[in-house]
Amino acid sequence: MARAHGPAGDSRLDTLRQQFEHEAGFTQVFMVLTVGATLIATLGLLANSPGVVIGAMVVAPWILPLQAMAFEVLQGRLPMFLRALRTLLLGVLISVLLAMGLSHLVALSSFGSEVINRTSPNLLDLGVALVAGAVAMCAKLRKDAISALAGLAIAVALVPPICVVGILLASSFWTQAYGALLMFITNLLGIMVGAMGMLATLERPYRGRLLSSRLGLTSVALTALLLIPLGSSFSRLVIRSRQEAKARQLETTIEQQLRASTITLGGDPAIELEELSIDWQQNPPLIRARVRVTDPDLPTAKQVDAVQAFINDRQVPLRFRLVVQRTAVDLIGPETIPNPPELDVLPVPPLPPLPGAAEQSRLGIPSPSSRSLNAPFSRGG
Repeated sequence: MARAHGPAGDSRLDTLRQQFEHEAGFTQVFMVLTVGATLIATLGLLANSPGVVIGAMVVAPWILPLQAMAFEVLQGRLPMFLRALRTLLLGVLISVLLAMGLSHLVALSSFGSEVINRTSPNLLDLGVALVAGAVAMCAKLRKDAISALAGLAIAVALVPPICVVGILLASSFWTQAYGALLMFITNLLGIMVGAMGMLATLERPYRGRLLSSRLGLTSVALTALLLIPLGSSFSRLVIRSRQEAKARQLETTIEQQLRASTITLGGDPAIELEELSIDWQQNPPLIRARVRVTDPDLPTAKQVDAVQAFINDRQVPLRFRLVVQRTAVDLIGPETIPNPPELDVLPVPPLPPLPGAAEQSRLGIPSPSSRSLNAPFSRGG
């Protein structure tokens, strides 16, 4: 909503100007909070602890000079903008050096997901940064929204990505360090442009200044340039997501086919299929089937070979390798005389339709002439 003009409005804007001038300076509090947030974030990243990294996000003070930069862009005051930028760059330098030092001391040979996840930014990260920057400026202008700042610090982090840059530089992972730096720049520009947009929306004196000032146009242009690398990363993310969905669907289909259409893993009461998974990193993909068996000799190698051929016939042109991991279960209990049919509480369901003769021969199933239809499923190889 627009603010009133006149002496009251001018006084409020003067108060805002003084606050942003103070937040643009490199103060002792800013340095202490930066060092503390950097140490917490770096240790949390090295320990792969999300909770510790979140704590560093809340402590970090870098949103303050960023908001000051956004305000000074619309004010058109280049010296104050440069002052805020210098404060932020000093904080970045301190964080990178501290993170590199800690990483050298710990000397880990590999890193967990908390580090790896901050090396591949995409358009979604830019969208979050823009929205968070706008809401952060709203919270600055409207004191009744101040409670949102802690959540915003967690939603868009500046210190953890730059700490990841230091960690990866210390280990000479240059490509991954570039990805972490790109995430930091994405968050930085997104927050600043989002904050400028909200300030221009809520404060009438600043409307139209975002695109009329050189600093404003430069900030928007730099943010637009990020669409190229972030769009490419987002495209890879979408393709990867579709591939993973296709893999999950294919895994489910294969499991359903084994349970419904094979004797070995679907109809033999001596073999219970517990779990099926596919390792797509191998070529051909490796299917692992975990089964519980009451006969330690089942399934036989010939049965597993027949089931693998069945899978590959159904999934042409894909080929798979099947490995069965069996756990033997001993059944202990005395023999009991069967009840007469008239005492059946739940009638025995009919057997599923038998495959054709050629399919029976391939799967190693005896022909109907060699067994009664009411006899148990064959366990032969």
